[in-house]
Amino acid sequence: MKKKHQSRDFKTLLELLTVSTRLGFTSFGGPVAHLGYFHEEYVRRRKWMDEKSYADLVALCQFLPGPASSQVGIGIGVMKAGLLGGIIAFIGFTLPSVLALILFALLLQGFDVGNAGWIQGLKLVAVAVVAHAIVGMAQKLTPDLSRKAIALLALVVTLLWQTAYTQVGVILLAAFIGFLLYKQHATPNESERKNFPISRGFAIGCLVLFFGLLFLLPILRETTSLHWVALFDSFYRSGSLVFGGGHVVLPLLEREVVPTGWMTDEAFLAGYGATQAVPGPLFTFAAYLGTVINGWQGGLLATVAIFLPAFLLILGTLPFWDDLRQNPKIKGALMGVNAAVVGILISAFYHPIWTSSILSPIDFAFAAVLFSMLVYWKLPPWVIVVTGALGGSLLTLLS
Repeated sequence: MKKKHQSRDFKTLLELLTVSTRLGFTSFGGPVAHLGYFHEEYVRRRKWMDEKSYADLVALCQFLPGPASSQVGIGIGVMKAGLLGGIIAFIGFTLPSVLALILFALLLQGFDVGNAGWIQGLKLVAVAVVAHAIVGMAQKLTPDLSRKAIALLALVVTLLWQTAYTQVGVILLAAFIGFLLYKQHATPNESERKNFPISRGFAIGCLVLFFGLLFLLPILRETTSLHWVALFDSFYRSGSLVFGGGHVVLPLLEREVVPTGWMTDEAFLAGYGATQAVPGPLFTFAAYLGTVINGWQGGLLATVAIFLPAFLLILGTLPFWDDLRQNPKIKGALMGVNAAVVGILISAFYHPIWTSSILSPIDFAFAAVLFSMLVYWKLPPWVIVVTGALGGSLLTLLS
C-alpha cells in the first residue's frame, strides 16, 4: 500500500514537472499572459483546481509583493503535491528562461556593449515595453482622481530622491493613504473556507524567515563585507519590495547594481531588452544580472535570492488567506500601494530607461514604431526584440 502511494506521488510530481516545464518554454507575453496559460492548462484541461479556487489564488498573489505569476504557479504546485510540488512547479516554469539569460550574459561579455548597434536597439525595446506596461497599469490601478494623486506623489518623490529607502517609504505611505481613503470603499468577499496542505505553524515559520532575512541581510552585509552576501542581499531585497508586477523590479534592481559599479547602464538595459525575448517570469532578469556581475554562479545565486521572498510569502500566507481577503481595510491599503506602483514605474521609465536610450529624434521614432507593433498590431514580444536588435544595427550602419 505504501509503495502504491509513493508511486502515485512520484507520478504526480513527474507530471507537474513536465507540465510546468512546457509552460516555461512557451509562456511568452508577461504576467497577465502567464495567468491565462495557467488557467488553460491547470484549470480547464487538467481540472487540478476549480475556477473559484484559481481566482482566489490569483487574488492572493496580486495582494503579495513579488512575481504574481510565479507565485500562482508555486501555489498550484503546493495545492497539488505539497511543498515539493511547489518547488518542482517553480523549477519547471523558471529554469528555461534562467538558462537562456545566463547564456546570453556569458556571450555578451565578449562584446563592446557600449558601442554595439543591436544593444541600442534592445534599449529602445525596453522603452516600448515599459511604456506599454505603464499604460495598462495606469488604466487599471489609477481609475479615480485620488489614486492618480497617489501615483503623482510617488513619481515626484522617487524621481527627486533616488534611494532604495525612498521606494520603501513611498510604498508604506501609499498603503497608509489607501487605508484611510478606501477602508470603507473596499467590500469583503464572501466565500467558503478552504483547507491548504500547509500547517499554520510552518506558514508562520516562513513569514518569520522572510522578515528575518529582510532585516538581517543588510546588517550582515555591512559587518562581513563579503561580496556574495552583498549580492544576495541586493536581490533578496529587490524581490521583497516589488508590488504591482515584474516591471516594477526594474528601478529596484537598477539602483542596486548600477550605482554600485557592478555594471553599466548599457549592460543593464541590454539584459532587460533580452529578457523580453524569453518566456517565463520577468524576475529571471536577475539571472542575467548575476551572471554579468559574478559569472554563472552569480546568476544562480541572484535567481535564488530574488525568488526566495516569493516562496516564503506564498507559503506563509496560503493558510491565512481566508481571513485576509475578508478584511476591507487591507484591500484599501493595497489599492493605495498599487497606485504608487504606477508612479514608481513612470519614474523608472524616465530614468534610467528614457535618459539613456532616447538620444536623438531617430531613436524616438524607432521606439514609437516598436511601441505600435507591440500595442496596436499586437505582435509577440520576441518579434519586437528581434526587430529592435536588427533595427538598432541598421541605424548604426546608416549613421
